[in-house]
Amino acid sequence: MILTDQQLDRYARHIVLRDIGGPGQTKLLSSHVLLIGAGGIGCPAIQYLAASGVGTISVVDDDTVSLPNLQRQILYSDNDIGTAKVEAAAAAVARLNPDVTFHAIKQRIDHMTSADLFQDVDIVIDGSDNFATRLIVNDLCLAAKVPLVSAAIGQFHGQIGTFTGWQDDAPCYRCFVGDAHDPDDCDDCATQGVLGAMCGLMGSFAAMEAIRALTGFGEAQKGKLNLFDGMAPAMRSIRLPKDPACTSCGASIP
Repeated sequence: MILTDQQLDRYARHIVLRDIGGPGQTKLLSSHVLLIGAGGIGCPAIQYLAASGVGTISVVDDDTVSLPNLQRQILYSDNDIGTAKVEAAAAAVARLNPDVTFHAIKQRIDHMTSADLFQDVDIVIDGSDNFATRLIVNDLCLAAKVPLVSAAIGQFHGQIGTFTGWQDDAPCYRCFVGDAHDPDDCDDCATQGVLGAMCGLMGSFAAMEAIRALTGFGEAQKGKLNLFDGMAPAMRSIRLPKDPACTSCGASIP
């Protein structure tokens, strides 16, 4: 792919970065990112991926925009209330960057979700709000051998990790949380609350990790979990081991 004069101008601040440059920007333009959820994490991730020139963005979400969303889901406005989030997000991306092809997928991820959804995808960002969905996404990513960036938030805290569990030396998301989870295991931000700006931090972080994986800048993050404490504020990183007994990826261990 040869960058046009307009693209050279639009992405100039990426291109002058030694660790991205023209080849990295070209890679972004030819990449396909799948996002699970167009909520607090998905909104800033979508914005930065689109602005960065990711060529194809697919977003899966079955919800509609409501007034309480607007405190943290910054793609939307009052005019979008009652509109499907994926449709409102598609309109926002069209305004942001004409280079981006956007696929709006209004459905819920469940055990009936087709593995075809994860084909021809370079990386997945999961910003869903329950363990059941996250574990299904994990297993679909494993089957497709697609890197998974998983992000979560609660009140003043956030966490993010990159998982490539089909590799012998890397854990999957299930290695981290185990099997004993269902939707009721997650705190509900409607009752627990969440700082809107924390969503911005974790969603932007997720976009950065996807761009890192796509272009190869910096240190590979597989098997590392980043924990952010907004009360302090402080961030720490921990290494996650691969679980030999993991029901998703344990069989890949020699």
